Amino acid sequence: MVIVYTDRALAGERPLATVAAGAVAGGAARVVLREKDLPVDARGALASALRQSIGDRLLVSDVDGAHRDGSGRVVGRACHSAAEVASVADLEYVTVSPVYASASKPGYGPPLGLSTLRDWCSGAAVPVLALGGVDSPERAAACVRAGAAGVAVMGAVMTAADPAAVVRELVEAVCANLRWP
Repeated sequence: MVIVYTDRALAGERPLATVAAGAVAGGAARVVLREKDLPVDARGALASALRQSIGDRLLVSDVDGAHRDGSGRVVGRACHSAAEVASVADLEYVTVSPVYASASKPGYGPPLGLSTLRDWCSGAAVPVLALGGVDSPERAAACVRAGAAGVAVMGAVMTAADPAAVVRELVEAVCANLRWP
């Protein structure tokens, strides 16, 4: 699974809906609207525009890190400790970050690394998606080999000239490295 986080500043001159549509065309399972700096009304308007473009693939991130669908149901959430990951049992996924140093969010925190990712994934009851610095198919593959069910990306897709192609490469890397029981 590959999900994409939005960042309208990184998208530059391109409408966020265009970048999101490209990500979905490339195989993104979900697009998570972050844009936490926007006032509530502006964020709602942006969510409506994105929903027109990508439909139910859109999730909206709350201030507490919960990812909600159009009906308000929590689908996924951000986790920042092994205990937090292990405590989640009823969602489609959790994200853990930063796995690698992140160019799009410098200073976010020390990278967890693949060993910590492996440990956190082993204690999870739901699929874990690796987030932070996953800017190449090689890094996506390494995360999946460490136990992640997929990846969540922002910078690599938001800055790409062809978001669909970038997501397609990430999806291929994830799928090629998944281990089935």
